Amino acid sequence: MSPSHSHFAGASAADHAHALEQLSRLLGPDNVLTDAATRDRYGRTTGVRGTRPLAVVRPADTAQVQELVRIAGGAGLKLYPISRGRNWGYGDAGAWEDGQVIVDLGRMNRICELNAQLGYVVIEPGVTAQQLYDYLQQARCGLWMDATGAGPEASLVGNTLDRGFGHTPYGDHVLSCCGMEVVLADGRVLNTGFGHYQNAQAHRVYRYGVGPSLDGLFSQSNLGIVTRIGLWLMPEPEDFAAFFLFVPEDEGLERIIDRLEPLRLDGTLRSAIHIGNDLRVMSARLRYPFDRAGGTTPLPPELRRQLRRELRIGAWNASGSICGTRCGVADARRALRRALHPIRPLFVNDRRLALAGRLARWLGFCSFGRRLAEQVELVEPLYGLLKGIPTNEPLHGATWRVRDPRPRVAPDPLDAHAGLIWVSPVVPSTGRHAREVMGIIEPIYHRHGFDAPATFTMITERAMCCVTNISFDRRLPEEVEAAGRCYEELSDALYRAGYPPYRAGPMGMRKLRQGSEVFWDVVGAIKKALDPHNTISPGRYEPPAL
Repeated sequence: MSPSHSHFAGASAADHAHALEQLSRLLGPDNVLTDAATRDRYGRTTGVRGTRPLAVVRPADTAQVQELVRIAGGAGLKLYPISRGRNWGYGDAGAWEDGQVIVDLGRMNRICELNAQLGYVVIEPGVTAQQLYDYLQQARCGLWMDATGAGPEASLVGNTLDRGFGHTPYGDHVLSCCGMEVVLADGRVLNTGFGHYQNAQAHRVYRYGVGPSLDGLFSQSNLGIVTRIGLWLMPEPEDFAAFFLFVPEDEGLERIIDRLEPLRLDGTLRSAIHIGNDLRVMSARLRYPFDRAGGTTPLPPELRRQLRRELRIGAWNASGSICGTRCGVADARRALRRALHPIRPLFVNDRRLALAGRLARWLGFCSFGRRLAEQVELVEPLYGLLKGIPTNEPLHGATWRVRDPRPRVAPDPLDAHAGLIWVSPVVPSTGRHAREVMGIIEPIYHRHGFDAPATFTMITERAMCCVTNISFDRRLPEEVEAAGRCYEELSDALYRAGYPPYRAGPMGMRKLRQGSEVFWDVVGAIKKALDPHNTISPGRYEPPAL
């Protein structure tokens, strides 16, 4: 769709050009980009179809964002804010519709405050996971952050606002957020919680404030531009142990979920627990073995079993962590062993991991040493994530179906031609529900020629996010079309069965209306009140009426 068409009813191309000139004076010409190469780069996607922006603008602070939205509103420009543009598989850096102006907040990368005593930090949208990790290490403050699988250069604010999650006991990022600074469509700044009171002492430690709690309005929405958040950090525990489970048979999924859930519910296990199938692990370690599969897809069952043996993984593989006092960790380890018997969890701590690494190097000349080195290589990045240490390793999974040889360093999925569409239903934490979801998704994936990598993450005490994805090679039109058809069938089947997603990308927006019209009517009324000219992110979490 052309930028001068219906998105900008009442505004002309001349109005837009004049507004971009104003923005160039405000932000500097180097921060208002309209060249074709930049627009093409931001319009790339790991999905089926991308969009092309009218321009890309890069404000440096909240004051510039305020003036930016005022100029845009007066000229009919439609803005699409991004934090770092690494929303892989959920829209990437691209706007929801053609012709929008991408507001890249990457220059706003200040760590504004660290309170070591109360365990929180205040950050802007451009702050990356690696930046905050390095900052905390240098500060020697005894605090851990939570990290995701999106890579070290992903934005912490962006992930939080899309309700992303990680690995530690602080893995539910929205629950760790306290106090937002939001620029509204008319240029006013809203501070949520106690933040709107001058010198409020509990602003960053009590999220609700007094009166209606507004923070939730700005996650997964298009109601404002969040320019700052408070984020709670985890005190470094006295003791820490990661645990890993390897279940050889597919039927073991129900058993491990039903045995882990009581420990999650009663607080024995507090971290997010990830339960991934063999395909999830394979996709992070390998490219699809087209030669061994004879060019067929999905992976033939016998080859899949062979790869499991070669990688020494189970049909299902779980990981989580236990932290606290030494006595508390010892008690939790005993409780976990009892609950899982006869499955034997593998416990890893810093000392055991370092020892395994030394043994692998000393014994590298023999097969045992080489196998041990492979296991250390497999476990080390995930172990780090369980302690809030960012890693690029999970990004390898995005390139599962790309035909090129896999590089040693995880590439940018867009540069690697990776096709990636997430399908992420929320599931009650029972084995029965997990099996039902697998029974829905696997036949549909296979019917369209795709594998079904899946991870059930126990993100709360009672619910799991089932994270599964369609992987394809973006250079092959037939795979792109098949991925689109697969997504449509998968989404429709999961909605019918009562498993909506926890998060949606561009292809999933219109499907959100399958819920109550009252809900979306209320959302629309709030949008109209806060953004009457529909300036900010038209189409994002704003499904069209059926």
